[in-house]
Amino acid sequence: MKTVLITGCSSGFGLETARYFLARDWRVIATMRTPRADLLPRSEHLRVLALDVTDPDSIRRAVDAAGTIDVLVNNAGIGMLGALEGTSMETARDVFETNTLGTMAMTQAVLPQFRQRQAGVIVNVTSSVTLKPLPLLSVYTASKAAVNAFTESLALELEQFNVRVSLVLPGRAPETRFGENAQPRIQDGIPEAYAGLAQDVFAAWRQSSAVTRAQDVAEAVWRAANDPSYPVRLAAGADAVALAESC
Repeated sequence: MKTVLITGCSSGFGLETARYFLARDWRVIATMRTPRADLLPRSEHLRVLALDVTDPDSIRRAVDAAGTIDVLVNNAGIGMLGALEGTSMETARDVFETNTLGTMAMTQAVLPQFRQRQAGVIVNVTSSVTLKPLPLLSVYTASKAAVNAFTESLALELEQFNVRVSLVLPGRAPETRFGENAQPRIQDGIPEAYAGLAQDVFAAWRQSSAVTRAQDVAEAVWRAANDPSYPVRLAAGADAVALAESC
């Protein structure tokens, strides 16, 4: 029985991915900042651990407690929407600290055991906004695009150790709590000069019928974990797939 460690399992893609692997008889290490075992089905194959990917000590404790890991899924992330002109550098640093540096730190923490065993899979969940520029998402997109570049370079770096590294690029997922969780970083005070643009952006999102389901992402992560022929990048969700095909 293989073991997967998934970050950011309190809601959305991470929670659905944990359920998906549990249903397929994997050992699942579901991590979140505030552990809540009640979010997932009861199972002897499940462990719920506290993890803050921005805290080195928290990472060390979680990886030590997890033991042998076969697959790492870097899903933890925070959202941010707003005009760059109105974005504080503190907010920008918070976004990069979780989305970019958190992914790198978690990956670095599991690499010694993967290298020693000459086996392992790393799946990084980013976003389809990296495929096509969208307004008011410059900071968020930059944090995810950095993970894309990191992943593709790391995949080449780790080939010699038989460690695979892949990307899953989800689209917009209204059914998740991502937007709710991003509220502290969605500026109520978007500069007045950008108000018209913001209205247009929100209107376009409301009119869009193609979206990403959490299950789409779980299925893509599952494939990345189990299929050696999985491409380095794979879009997940109807809107993401359509965007990838148009690029």
